[in-house]
Amino acid sequence: MNLHLLRLFATVARHGSFSRAAEALHLSQPAVSKGVRDFEAQVGSRLLERGGPGGVALTEAGSLLMRHAATLFGAERAAEEELAALRGLQRGTLSVGASTTVATYQLPPILGAFHKRHPDIELRLTSANTRAIAELLSARDLDIALVEGPVDEPGIEVLPWRTERMILIAAPDHRLAQSGRPVTTQDVADEIVIVREPGSGTRDVALAALETYHIVPRRILEVGSTEAIKQIVAGGYGVAIVSAAAAADQIALGKLAVLRATGFDVRRTLTRLRLPARQPSAAAAAFDALLDRPSD
Repeated sequence: MNLHLLRLFATVARHGSFSRAAEALHLSQPAVSKGVRDFEAQVGSRLLERGGPGGVALTEAGSLLMRHAATLFGAERAAEEELAALRGLQRGTLSVGASTTVATYQLPPILGAFHKRHPDIELRLTSANTRAIAELLSARDLDIALVEGPVDEPGIEVLPWRTERMILIAAPDHRLAQSGRPVTTQDVADEIVIVREPGSGTRDVALAALETYHIVPRRILEVGSTEAIKQIVAGGYGVAIVSAAAAADQIALGKLAVLRATGFDVRRTLTRLRLPARQPSAAAAAFDALLDRPSD
């Protein structure tokens, strides 16, 4: 079995699309399509159903092979990690994955500090929502995984890292920001509340907060990034529950306002994800040590 072709097939299956797989692999789409066709010919079975409304889908044979692919790539990654550990911190690669908010607002100074200490280690950063980061860690595609959402994935250990305050934001000229009084739960229920997409940890925390305070908004709008949420809210459309760190710059510039709600206190725990049976490389251990330092 040609492992290169297996990797092409597995990448298409994970992304659900030949074009997205080609982007991830830095190859042309025709090259990926030909590789998957050659692989199907090699194994003697059709592995993907093509042309559906959702892109490609696994056949029964494809699903079976994907289970074995995860094992094969896990063994390959384990061998690479053991060899990297022998090299120590003199050279090598460290793959860091973080959910979007963590990657944008918590991780940059840690990446900078690590690079200053270990300039010969190549850092690779993946930013995605919490669900995607957990899946990448399970596949051993990441050495370090940091998320802001709850994770219930078999085989993953979840360790608390930092606690972060969440705030309710609106445009400075929004009626609730201009009212001069504390915001009530009914005030929020009368608004459009903007939340992240499914799979986002920020979304899970925001929806849990609404449920805790018995708030049923008249409408919920889903948006694919925290940056987009802030811009929409700053433009005067709706309110949102976001990380205080994520909104700090816009609040300081007067583009967003914090709505003071009586009794509203929402915090979330940022977590580190680990595979318990996995031996960390020297680079991963050094990065972990930086994560243990208190934040400013």
